[in-house]
Amino acid sequence: MHNSYDVLVVGAGALGAFHAYFALQRGLKVLLLEKDARPMEATVRNFGQIITSGMAEGEWFDYARVSLDTYQKIQAEYDISIRQNGSLYLASTPLEMQVLEEKHARYQALGYPSRVLTAAQCRERLPAVQASYCVGGLLFEQEVTAEPDQMIHRLLAYLVARYGLDYRPATPVREVTASDASATVIDVRGQRYTAAQVLVCNGRDCKALFPDVFAQSDLQLVKLQMLATYPLLQVALPGSVLTGLSLRRYAAFKACPSFGELLAEDMNADLRAWGIHILFKQAVNGSIIIGDTHEYADLAQADDLDFNNADYLNQLMLTEARRIVHLPDWRMQRAWNGYYTQSKSAEVFQHSPDSRIHIITGIGGKGMTSACGFAQHSVAQLGLG
Repeated sequence: MHNSYDVLVVGAGALGAFHAYFALQRGLKVLLLEKDARPMEATVRNFGQIITSGMAEGEWFDYARVSLDTYQKIQAEYDISIRQNGSLYLASTPLEMQVLEEKHARYQALGYPSRVLTAAQCRERLPAVQASYCVGGLLFEQEVTAEPDQMIHRLLAYLVARYGLDYRPATPVREVTASDASATVIDVRGQRYTAAQVLVCNGRDCKALFPDVFAQSDLQLVKLQMLATYPLLQVALPGSVLTGLSLRRYAAFKACPSFGELLAEDMNADLRAWGIHILFKQAVNGSIIIGDTHEYADLAQADDLDFNNADYLNQLMLTEARRIVHLPDWRMQRAWNGYYTQSKSAEVFQHSPDSRIHIITGIGGKGMTSACGFAQHSVAQLGLG
């Protein structure tokens, strides 16, 4: 039967696309359905920072290392916009620097390379950094970045060309059911597909499929605001640039002995209230992405997180950003929102309403960094192929 597959994946963001990738590597016949003409949610609306160094030690750090290796392997075959240009964490106080040095020591024990930089070395790498802000840094030269407006589209093209993926965009799914023999998927045009296994990687769209499952889950929606400057070709900000506020948010640093002391320090109440931690990433066209904020709502109240991009929050970010770097032009060319779902109790939401149907979503803000490695584990765990 033409519309019969080994694996059918719903959702072509990073989580769905990499599940398709690892299923294809096992020689399986895979169909990937995407509701929009092009993926346009969290996988596209982000910095393109792939930062293994931000993950807590353990399985998710291991998934991120697999992701890093896989990105580089694919990039060697096909240009999916991956650049090995490193990640640099900047410290603005001696205590922040102490936390970075503690993390450096832990990474040495794990065999994950990092290099402590002095303030002068940070300025050499990032001439735009404000001397009044930076007391030192921690550099991960092996880490990579992607262009978020390009990566997933190129990855999908690679999967079609290299592995013969059957990819069908602009194909929203309206129903997923299962019998003893197979699972059946029906799209909004009434087209039917059958598969031995169906993976639903639906991102933040929790209304169309299995709404009762999601209503009983502990998933919450997270809204972010991000900005981008006009192209600044005279400025060089290589790789991912993370700051003192990032140390307070990223799971990687919670294991550091001085983390509790850092968290107890006073900080700007508005920055804390809106979950702001300042990141910078320069795109290939020279523009600099700056962000981000975090607003939260349980799924039942998800509509409270509207489409507005509040200028007040943008100005909070820009005020803090000016403390960190000097730019010749602070006009913003773009401002946008990103949304993702995350579980309150788990690193990813997984639920199988049937032995042939598996919902895999809610990976939170770490999809670019760890979805690939997790997908490899997930495909093996499900016994696909």
